[in-house]
Amino acid sequence: MLRSMKDSLEPKLMTLWRSRGYSKSDFYADLIAGLVVAIVALPLAMAIAIASNLPPERGLFTAIVAGFIISAHGGSRYQIGGPTAAFIVTVATVAMEHGYEGLVLATIMAGIILMIMALVHAGELIKFIPYPVIVGFTSGIALLIAFSQVRDFFGLQVDSIPPDFIHKLMVYLAHLDEMNSVAVIVSLTSIAIILLTKKYIPKIPGPIIVVVLGALVVSMFHLPIETIESRFGSIPSMLPAPTWPDISFEKLRQLLPDAITIATLAAIESLLSAVVADGMTGTHHKSNAELFGQGAANIASGFFGGLPATGAIARTATNIKAGARTPMAGIMHALWLFVFMLFLSPLIIKVPLAALAAILIVVAWNMSEIKHIKEIMKAPRSDRIILIVTFTLTVLVDLNFAIQAGIALASILFIDSMMKTTHIHVVENEEEDPDSIANKILPEGVEVYEIEGPLFFGVAEKLIDVLSLFERPPKVFILRMRHVPLIDAAGLHALEILHERLSNQHTALILSGVRPEVQSHIVKASLNRLIGNENIVDHINKAIIRASQMIQESQV
Repeated sequence: MLRSMKDSLEPKLMTLWRSRGYSKSDFYADLIAGLVVAIVALPLAMAIAIASNLPPERGLFTAIVAGFIISAHGGSRYQIGGPTAAFIVTVATVAMEHGYEGLVLATIMAGIILMIMALVHAGELIKFIPYPVIVGFTSGIALLIAFSQVRDFFGLQVDSIPPDFIHKLMVYLAHLDEMNSVAVIVSLTSIAIILLTKKYIPKIPGPIIVVVLGALVVSMFHLPIETIESRFGSIPSMLPAPTWPDISFEKLRQLLPDAITIATLAAIESLLSAVVADGMTGTHHKSNAELFGQGAANIASGFFGGLPATGAIARTATNIKAGARTPMAGIMHALWLFVFMLFLSPLIIKVPLAALAAILIVVAWNMSEIKHIKEIMKAPRSDRIILIVTFTLTVLVDLNFAIQAGIALASILFIDSMMKTTHIHVVENEEEDPDSIANKILPEGVEVYEIEGPLFFGVAEKLIDVLSLFERPPKVFILRMRHVPLIDAAGLHALEILHERLSNQHTALILSGVRPEVQSHIVKASLNRLIGNENIVDHINKAIIRASQMIQESQV
């Protein structure tokens, strides 16, 4: 067991090096792929930090530190980690309510939670989050991201933006007459460049063209538009020294819900990104190692003044298309970003905020899951309800509550559907069934009912209600359970109550066709002593013979 745990947490980088080594051609391919990804990540990292109402260097610190650790210690061969747009709303809210120190502590706590998830092998459990919930909160986040960029897209002069959707909308409407036409032109032109570049010259990252051209045009023509420099001043050219946040029990208690939200979102997005990478390359990621690496990365990001981090689907796809061969490409991407920050800081601050807003709006559109929303809207009604509820709560309440409510609603609707598939009915003639009651001779005073489906808490009450169907209590009640694959505590309790009520009516209970796995639970609950081992049989023929014996004994 210790061996299997060690193997499941071993970084993919080490697994690959042990199995195939690392050649000069691998190094060259990873070096070039890392450079391409770094060019894409540079504007995104800054834009995500700014959209979170934090200085742009926070995003760079995250991309460098967390990006390095995610590739070095994660479980995916091609994963690129760093700050992602999905965190914008949560990060902005936590920073506004608890300050940046609170955000750092929540990020470190989230990292610890992710490492615990890896140790208990929770990586395999993420797949059980319902698909409509994932699409609902992802599309909701996309809308919130796009909405958060309205100020910079239109150049509105607003000092502070409230975190919630409705109040933000009211602020925007109140300042809409202050629209900066230059900012709008820069924003629209930036979107057009990104879309045209993707269509006609996809090998060149559109965001880097937008950033470079935007900075040059604004500097050369002195356009009246906000830049990174005008709002934030200069940015450092080195990583900060690691610092430990102030910790108290009260802070930990207050930040725990936010830490859980960050950890959950990081786990879901990183594993989704790893799955996408597997689909593109035919490889297989190690989910628990990936969570462990994500946890270590978030802890380190907090210590070095960064933001929450996770796997980035778009950057991971870029990494694959650029020819990456091993996780070293992700490490190279982090090193290239460090080089950019070291030597290009004076140029980076000239980038117009409208251009960064345009980049994030394109990212939000790509996140919006329009295609998948259309697919789910054609799915069963329960899936549509889950999608709409999760999306609405994400936008109007918060992500944490939306995920919890979405999963809870999905569980309730699943139980409801399971209840509808479980039937308890009187046995009818079934010609195609070799064990049909039509082919059996039942003694007088014997009733046979059958359960089809799992006997769990959602349907346990149905079993008890069967007794109300009798005009006159039978002498023996045979309950066929050959189609019951599982039973829970509520189902066992229902059998106990059924036996008790039948006994009060002087009716004997026989369980027929009980599967071994179901019978083991009956034995553990000591119901076999109550019902009688001789009254729990594995076939209907034995049940009928036992019923005949009981009737004969009662007549003596």
